[in-house]
Amino acid sequence: MSHILSLLHPESTEPMPSVRLDSKELSLGQKQSWSVQTRTLRGGTQEGVDVVEIDNGKLSFAVLPTRGMGIWKGQCGNVQLGWESPVKKPVHPAFVQPLENGGLGWLKGFNEWIVRCGLSSMGAPGTDTLVDNNGNAMEAYLPLHGNIANIPAHTVTVEITEKEIILRGTVDETMMFGPALRLQTEIRTDFGTGSLTIVDTVTNLGDNPTEHELLYHVNYGCGVLGKGSRFRAPFKQVAPRDPRAAEGIDEFDQFEGPQPGFVEQAYFFELAGKRGSRQTMAMLQNAKGDQASVLRYSLKDFPCFTLWKNTAGAKDGYVTGLEPATSYPNPRRFERSKGRVLSLEGGESRKTTLVVEALDTKKAIRAAEAEIKALQKAAKGTVHPQAIARFSDK
Repeated sequence: MSHILSLLHPESTEPMPSVRLDSKELSLGQKQSWSVQTRTLRGGTQEGVDVVEIDNGKLSFAVLPTRGMGIWKGQCGNVQLGWESPVKKPVHPAFVQPLENGGLGWLKGFNEWIVRCGLSSMGAPGTDTLVDNNGNAMEAYLPLHGNIANIPAHTVTVEITEKEIILRGTVDETMMFGPALRLQTEIRTDFGTGSLTIVDTVTNLGDNPTEHELLYHVNYGCGVLGKGSRFRAPFKQVAPRDPRAAEGIDEFDQFEGPQPGFVEQAYFFELAGKRGSRQTMAMLQNAKGDQASVLRYSLKDFPCFTLWKNTAGAKDGYVTGLEPATSYPNPRRFERSKGRVLSLEGGESRKTTLVVEALDTKKAIRAAEAEIKALQKAAKGTVHPQAIARFSDK
């Protein structure tokens, strides 16, 4: 038994309605108090951004249908999920110009806890060869992290079952004489748990093959991140992205407090996973060992992983990003040369699953540490002191 409510549908000319569903007015046998609420932001660059706020009784989080179904922020007990960006409010895509500042315009809307990068391209800005409407090769400049985070969903529904809340959305990244990709997402959370699951299906709506890249920027600031915080993951090898990251390779898994003027560092990983399922995990935990967040997924879905460190001043965006992906966030031309850019045939779909979990007890964190250690036993764990040609174009 379940209850399904349509929040947005393609035929509607009306804005998303203000809706509240909760355990008081809709009981399907759940023990926990829960709620789902929608609202539309007003004023400034947040004007017109729709928000769906979900509370499963333990974990609460806010989804942004207007921004590609990204997740703005979350809270689980005392565990704060997200970060304090200089971009304080969600930004409507109409105010984001991706080619600004040398292709870094994406950053003008960047403040989410979980944001997708893709679908046809992601990673650092750079030139690539495309085919124009006359079938001729041409050079084009691809901006940072692609388009999907700045495309509004056209279909959004919420389903309440006896076990979980499921938010579904559909976002199309399409153009004439270009890629025609559809993202269909399910963001699922069981009542009374500290985790959510993102099940994404990307489909090539066209008849011709098209390239596809996807990265999840899962970002954490003060709380889980702080002086003495640690990153833990089972890895076969890790290498710095560039000379700047090489400066910190001896402490790649450790964090300092806010440092005004800090220049970002990024580390590229080949993670280890379970034999067969290739399930793996990555965790960020605070210095006290009583707050953490864990990502769980299969290397079949996301064979590449990046740790992004930007421990700048608190007001400048003190943050680190845990980033599972189909490829590394280099320019697409470089990733293609290494055979890491996917191609979807006409009508083909690709389905992926990412679980994001908040841990708020030392016991749960120790258990996660033990899982990671068990996975690490099967891998040597090579740390490269400098960037390597396999991973990086620097």
